Amino acid sequence: MSEKLVKQTIGNIFNQLADTLISGEYGQKPKVAVTALGSEHGEDEVYKAGINSLKFGIDTTVIGSKPNESVNTEVVNSEDDAHKKMEELLDNGSVDAAVTMHYPFPIGVSTVGRIITPGKGKEMFIATTTGTSSTDKVEGMVKNAVYGIITAKACGIKNPTVGILNVDGARQTEIALNKLKNKGYEINFAESKRSDGGAVMRGNDLLMGSCDVMVMDSLTGNLMIKIFSSYTTGGSYESLGYGYGPGIGENFNKLILIISRASGAPLIEGAIRFAGELIKGNCLQIAKEEFNNAKKAGLDEILSEIKASKKSTAEEAEIVAPVKEVVTSQISGIEIMDLEDAVKLLWKNGIYAESGMGCTGPIILVNEAKTNDALKILAANDFIAKEQIDC
Repeated sequence: MSEKLVKQTIGNIFNQLADTLISGEYGQKPKVAVTALGSEHGEDEVYKAGINSLKFGIDTTVIGSKPNESVNTEVVNSEDDAHKKMEELLDNGSVDAAVTMHYPFPIGVSTVGRIITPGKGKEMFIATTTGTSSTDKVEGMVKNAVYGIITAKACGIKNPTVGILNVDGARQTEIALNKLKNKGYEINFAESKRSDGGAVMRGNDLLMGSCDVMVMDSLTGNLMIKIFSSYTTGGSYESLGYGYGPGIGENFNKLILIISRASGAPLIEGAIRFAGELIKGNCLQIAKEEFNNAKKAGLDEILSEIKASKKSTAEEAEIVAPVKEVVTSQISGIEIMDLEDAVKLLWKNGIYAESGMGCTGPIILVNEAKTNDALKILAANDFIAKEQIDC
């Protein structure tokens, strides 16, 4: 064997060893495609990210309008052609995942983003950031919690903590998730860092990273990702974090992660690395297992109950308040959009009540002597968690 061939062989062995240390699996690098056309910062920004991602042991392919000697490329002429090429590479197994600037996910699929919180530099998953899990907000947020758990587990967090951002639907989401947990689906609820605690998170918790998975509706999540990724740049250049994340949904069997046209090279590189982690973590298999476990615990039935619980406004309009009495006992944990419906429910059951706003959110005021009865009625109709009855 010639000296040159010996050196080449030794070099190949060392390269394979290096790949093994990085990928954790001999000879197997995660294969990720990223589309470059459409970026507000130009294609070169995406090429830069693709080149930088190579040092993390990812076999990256950039789909753009020009070749580049430093990274694998697929040359196309338009954004439409780029997406067609991306789909082709995914379908034939040439790549394991793709990163792109937009994608028409079907209803039921939405993306789980990933940010670096500024308070303590902790990573946190935002569930979800784009797409539509459901046309019903609460049903969507319940699904988003499962999507967030799937993504966190695929990234190596065995028992992720789950918090629910205090937006419209948070309390109803908490009630539904508690039902799911009580029926056997594993949910590790986080505690707010604020003094009142609980799994419903405040704005402060977003900054501190009080949970691994922060559940919210996709519109709010989209806003959060944009703020957290570009608050240091004035908004025109998304520089921090990992982007809008993978589309997750039952029976959706592709790993497609979203960035935006405003995403810069550091964030796009983060998104490619995110994709690599999801590939190594076997995200699609974890998704199957988690959906199966959730459905065994009655997820479909709980989601059906959410739809069935919509109140008839015509019926409620006819309810007249009982005789007014002194109300000093506060009941919290009511969703603000459900506050008036909850008050009318108590009226219907002969309990005088008033709505108000306490220091931690919406409250219902009732007579001290009727607090327990009011709690039982509200819990039986899913306005508050049943656990509150013993408080």
